[in-house]
Amino acid sequence: MPKLKFSPLKGITRRWIANSVFVIVIVIFLCVFGFSVFIRSYFYSNISEGLRSKSKTAASFLTNYVTQTYAEYYDTAYSYTENFDDAGHLELQFINTRGHIEVSSIGMAAGSSPGTPDISSALSNGNTSVWYGRSPQTGERIIAVSSPLIYGNGETIGIMRYVSSLQKVNNLVTVYTVVAVAVGIAIILMVIFTNMFFIRSVVKPVNEITSVAKRIAEGSYGIQMNQTYTDEIADMVDAINEMSLKISQSEKAQAEFVSSISHELRTPLTAISGWGETLTYDESLTGEAKKGARIILKEARRLTKMVEELLDFTRMQDGRFTLNVERIDVGAELEEAIFTYREVLRQDDIDLEYEPCMYDLPLINGDPERLRQVFLNILDNAAKYGRDGKRIIVTIDSDASYISIKVRDFGPGIPENELEHVKKKFYKGNYTQRGSGIGLAVCDEIVKYHGGTLTLANAEGGGTLVTVRLPIEL
Repeated sequence: MPKLKFSPLKGITRRWIANSVFVIVIVIFLCVFGFSVFIRSYFYSNISEGLRSKSKTAASFLTNYVTQTYAEYYDTAYSYTENFDDAGHLELQFINTRGHIEVSSIGMAAGSSPGTPDISSALSNGNTSVWYGRSPQTGERIIAVSSPLIYGNGETIGIMRYVSSLQKVNNLVTVYTVVAVAVGIAIILMVIFTNMFFIRSVVKPVNEITSVAKRIAEGSYGIQMNQTYTDEIADMVDAINEMSLKISQSEKAQAEFVSSISHELRTPLTAISGWGETLTYDESLTGEAKKGARIILKEARRLTKMVEELLDFTRMQDGRFTLNVERIDVGAELEEAIFTYREVLRQDDIDLEYEPCMYDLPLINGDPERLRQVFLNILDNAAKYGRDGKRIIVTIDSDASYISIKVRDFGPGIPENELEHVKKKFYKGNYTQRGSGIGLAVCDEIVKYHGGTLTLANAEGGGTLVTVRLPIEL
C-alpha cells in the first residue's frame, strides 16, 4: 500500500477538508450528541417507569388489601418499609404528611426531611411524582419516586418513596457515549484516510502537470509527460503534451528562420562594414559625405553585432553553442573591454571609472572571447539606459569562491515590475532604445555556461547595478 505523505494543507486538499470533512465532522458530532441524549433518556425513562410501577403497586396493595384501622394501616406501611426485600438495590422511605421520614429501608434517621420537590408534589396533588437530582444528604445523583398512601376515607396518611442511585446508570450512559464517540472518530478517520487516496490521485497529477507546465514556461519546449491516466486528467496530459510539442516545433522553426536570415545578413554586412571603413579613410570625402560614411559604418557594426547575438542565441537554443575554455586572467579581459569601450563612451560625454582589485586575482577557466562579449554588452547597456547619469563605475573583487564584476550606472534604473523580465529573450522594457532585446539573455547564458550568475538590481541612490559572479574553480 502506498504511504500517504501529509504536508501543510493547501489548495484542493484544504478546500476538500473545509467543504467535505468539516460537514462530516459536524454531522457525526450531531449524531453522537443525539445518541447520547437518546440513550440517557432511554435509561432514565426505564428506571423511572420501573420505580413508578413499584411505588404504585405498593400503594395500591396497602390501600386495597389492608383494611385495618388507621393506626394499623399506618403500622403496616411502617413495617412494609422497614422489612423491604429489595433494600440492596433500592431505598424505600415511609414519609409522613409533614415530609419527614418515619422509617427508611437503609436506616436513615427518622425525622429527617429529604426536602425534594417530589414529596411536596405528591402530598399536594395526591399523584405519583418523579424527581431527578442530587441528594441533599449525600450529594449523589438520584431518582426519587413518591406515591401518596390514601386511607379508606381518602385521607393521605403518608408517602411511599423509592430512591435509586443514578451512578450506575450514568456510568453506563458514559460508556455508551464513549463508544459512540470512538465510533464517530473511527468513521471520520476512515473517511479522511479513504478520501486522501482520492485527493492524492487528483493532487499528485495536477502537481506533476503544473511542474511540467512551469518547465515549458521556462523554455523546456518539447518535454512530454508520461501518460498513465485514463480519465479527464489523461485529456489534460494529452493537451499539455500536444502544446509542448507544437511550441517546440514553432521554436525550432523560429530558430531555423533566425539562423538562416542571420547567416544571409552576415555577408552583405561584412561588405558594407569593409567599404564603410574604406570610405572613412578616403581623403577625397569631406563634409556631409564623410559624416555619412561614418554613420554607414556605425550602423553596419550595430547590425553586425545584432546578427552575431542572434546567431549566438540560436546556437544556444539548439545546443550548438560551445566555449573555448582556457586559463584566463578575468581582470585583464575586463580591462581590455574597458579600454575598447572607453573612447566610445567619451564621445557621448560619459565618464567610465574603473576600480581594479587591490590584490592579484586568481586565474579561472573561461572563454576570453565570450567573457569580453559579456563585459562589452553590459557596458553598452549601461551607456544606453544610463546615459543621463553621464557616469559608469566598474569594480572587480573576489572572495574564496567567486570573482565578482560590478557595473553601475547612474541612470533612471529599472522599474521594479520589470526587473525579473529584463534577462528574458526579446524583452525590452525601454522601447525608446534600439536593440534586439536578446543581448542580456545571451550574456546570462554565457555566464551560466561558465557556472556563474548574472544579476540586475536597482542601485542605492539611483541607477542600475549589474553583478557578474564567476566561480574560481569550474
